Amino acid sequence: MAALNALTDDFSIITGGPGTGKTTTLAKLLRMLYACQPDARVALAAPTGKAAMRMLESLKRSAAGYPDDVRQRIEALKPSTLHRLLGWQKGTVEFKYNAERPLEFDFVVIDEASMVDLPMFAKLLDACGERTRLVLLGDKDQLASVEAGSLLGDLCLASDGGELNGFEPSVADWFNGFISDPARQITAAHHRPKTGPLSGRIVELRLSHRFRAQGDIGRISRAIIAGDTAAVKAMADAADSPDVTFDPDMTDDRLEAFCLGYADYIREADPKAAMQKLNQLRVLVAVREGPRGLHAVNRRIEQMLQARGLLTKGVEFYEHRPVIVTRNNYELDLFNGDVGITRKVGDRFRVWFEGQDGQMRDVPAASLSHCETVFAMTIHKSQGSEFDRVLVLLPEGTDTPILTRELLYTGVTRAKRQVLLQAGIDTLLHTTEQRVRRISGVQQRLSR
Repeated sequence: MAALNALTDDFSIITGGPGTGKTTTLAKLLRMLYACQPDARVALAAPTGKAAMRMLESLKRSAAGYPDDVRQRIEALKPSTLHRLLGWQKGTVEFKYNAERPLEFDFVVIDEASMVDLPMFAKLLDACGERTRLVLLGDKDQLASVEAGSLLGDLCLASDGGELNGFEPSVADWFNGFISDPARQITAAHHRPKTGPLSGRIVELRLSHRFRAQGDIGRISRAIIAGDTAAVKAMADAADSPDVTFDPDMTDDRLEAFCLGYADYIREADPKAAMQKLNQLRVLVAVREGPRGLHAVNRRIEQMLQARGLLTKGVEFYEHRPVIVTRNNYELDLFNGDVGITRKVGDRFRVWFEGQDGQMRDVPAASLSHCETVFAMTIHKSQGSEFDRVLVLLPEGTDTPILTRELLYTGVTRAKRQVLLQAGIDTLLHTTEQRVRRISGVQQRLSR
């Protein structure tokens, strides 16, 4: 139904939490599109290069059993960053594609749309011509963009007062004609009159397939985003499960035991295999400064690994240093959020990155002027990524304004298998109670 809705409308949103099947739905949409329009021109993009790569990887898995011609078309797609899609131009805030020169695509799909800020969204809309259909994919409950506007969340709230999955009866009946399983059809409970420009354009996927087997990650994430402090406290007071562990004392021993998992990528000689092992785990922090901030935690992890003989830290770049790019570098084809691994080649350090084609390439370490160590990363930077295991570390106390349920939810849901929460119980419950208070103005404009 979500795929049908996106196929037949010029603007639609598919939202849902981790593992609810957003990319699987996109694959179904593309299969139907290519059946109706084999020569359809499709653009896939995301705010970061990493998110764009993950979208294509997920699409390929979802399309593995499709007919060869459809599968080959999907595999031939080349996701890009939003900046690259719109045609970034050096030395200007304007893009190559705009209202006067629109994008030459029939379908434009933007993944991880919660990371898109308001100015970028405005430029994207300008660049979509009258014949271009736009689909946004993302988790409305995830953190909003760092820049202006909580865009995706406000768009969802602007649709029928935040009540999603509602359709006019005639539209629902038409959709049901394509759905043979009665259990999957749209019922009268979802019939709703059209009340605004986004009515019937937003579908929320609500069944998580990722967390079905690892139920406690799903339970804690739902409790957090609902602000259910009683449920969060009950889980924190109960015995730890294989999926979710709490460390209210925030001990260095637990941090060190977790970070010894980085030994796997350090000992791996092959850059591609090393990158896969590095991305199996990550420490996520809420803030950049302070004893539990990004810089201090990265230094602590470096010291722990050095004490174990796994690192020899000297100059800025050292063997096996993991780095994250913090500013787009179009000359090197590297983008904000790209992660690399430093290796010594001869007497010089080079940093290996995985390209959008899945191939590894290396650049001189000296050419990376905007990067930082990434044993730990901020929860904001982790958006668009997923890891097998995650350690979420919150600062002490309750006086940090950035601590909100959306931040904690985003950090916890980066984990596919295990999450360790290092946070005092008072901090944990306070964070669950707080909500992001940011307004893009979109909801108010649409309501008028």
